[in-house]
Amino acid sequence: MGLPPRKEELSVELDLNILRPQERLSLQLRLLYEQAGFRQYHMGRFEEYGLYQQNRRFLTSDQVITFTDMDGRLLALKPDVTLSIAKNAQVEEGGCGRFYYSENVYRPSQESHTFQEISQTGLECIGAVDGAVTAQVVSLAFESLALIGRNFVLEASHMGFVAGLLDAVGAPEPARPRLLACVRNRNLHELRAAAGEVGLSKQGADALCRLDTLAGNWEAVLAEAEPIALNAAMGAALAELRALCGTLKDRGQNIRLNLSLVNDMDYYNGLVVQGYIAGLPRAVLKGGRYDPLTEQFRPGAKAVGFALYLNELDRLGAVPGEEEKTMLNVALPKGRLGDKVYGLLAGVGYGCPEDYNESRKLVVENPAAGIRYFLVKPSDVAIYVEHGAADIGIVGKDILEESAADVCELLDTGLGRCRMCVAGPEGFQDDPGRSLRVATKFVNIAKAYYAAQGRDIDIIKLNGSIELAPILGLSDVIVDIVETGTTLKENHLEVLTEFMPISARFIANRASLQFKRREIEALLQKLTEVTKA
Repeated sequence: MGLPPRKEELSVELDLNILRPQERLSLQLRLLYEQAGFRQYHMGRFEEYGLYQQNRRFLTSDQVITFTDMDGRLLALKPDVTLSIAKNAQVEEGGCGRFYYSENVYRPSQESHTFQEISQTGLECIGAVDGAVTAQVVSLAFESLALIGRNFVLEASHMGFVAGLLDAVGAPEPARPRLLACVRNRNLHELRAAAGEVGLSKQGADALCRLDTLAGNWEAVLAEAEPIALNAAMGAALAELRALCGTLKDRGQNIRLNLSLVNDMDYYNGLVVQGYIAGLPRAVLKGGRYDPLTEQFRPGAKAVGFALYLNELDRLGAVPGEEEKTMLNVALPKGRLGDKVYGLLAGVGYGCPEDYNESRKLVVENPAAGIRYFLVKPSDVAIYVEHGAADIGIVGKDILEESAADVCELLDTGLGRCRMCVAGPEGFQDDPGRSLRVATKFVNIAKAYYAAQGRDIDIIKLNGSIELAPILGLSDVIVDIVETGTTLKENHLEVLTEFMPISARFIANRASLQFKRREIEALLQKLTEVTKA
């Protein structure tokens, strides 16, 4: 018998290229975090439901899959890892615990009415979190994105600056979620309207709108923001960002400061970060300072961390060519609105040599102008943009609200003006003693409107001839778009309430704004000039 092989002869080099992207990245991230001094936190598949019930405001959704175990305990499939770490992780008194994890969580699907399994890898620092710890976390977020091997952008902001600005302009607490939503969506036209409705001055509205311009190179943004720091909270936030900037100055153009990046203020209280990868339609990394959550379990403790959504990497296709990087893809609605939209865009230099109305083509383009049009149903425009098939689109506000698409709303074009109304038989009197029967094709809009009124309703979903419903006794009222009101009058119906102005809005995919910002901003400027003229 021969001698057994030596240990070095048994070693086999692992070729990471044979693994799926998320599997390969998961191994690389584990090595990165281990080398940085983080230790792995492993969470069981199930957690007591009470943890999530008591901390609902810290979850992305209050929908949780629950079941009862053999002992009668109500358990939940974990929708989140951070909550478990904040509650259960062992941290020395006065120290800072550094943990990383690679877990699957279960959340409502964005694409369907069911739940999806999401692969997350992330890290958390809990306890004595200072500037050095925060800088390490941001650096690791940067390195995590770099490992993917694609062009990427890491954006940062500070909730203290935004909260301080809301205090400075006197924004009422109940109005802040709506104002913040407008800031996040770059929806300046509705931001000004909302500011006026809650009594803010023009100067206050201007200050909130200025957040939209505070994006780009860290040094430049900080220099522009410092003169408008109106109170101590804003000044402290900028001081923290400047100190962080000093540790990140060698990271180049892949890291940007964007003070309009605002996340849930109930969750984040300081630095926030989001990471984007070229070729993916939404952020793949999210995180920041979340002291309010940690203090629920550890009084006085601080926390900072982030999560990477690895399952998003399965959507990566081939690396786009240079032409693809600079070509703007536009979701163009078919029909009358589409003709108006195309006329508007062609009028500012984005027309195509080929007339799409004279062919059956669904894609027409003009490479010289850097524009490509996809012809889609009006109701699908926001979906194409949200999912990154199109960079931009122009869509009615009704469709935008009904779909709840996560896009940036950059401009009110003024095209197709009408209004969303409640209508009913002439002389209709509501009986609050029973549920109101509402016929509509705008189910989500109707539910939101009546929920704000505290009114119980029964929804009857229809896809056309909505006016027939009250005439035939199918419903008490309808929620529908009204342009002239002629159809209502001819059928002895009348507008009872107008509650939403409707017009066509210019929207953009969030990731596209990172990688095609110059092209989108150039088009936006031209559209703004002609629509405001």
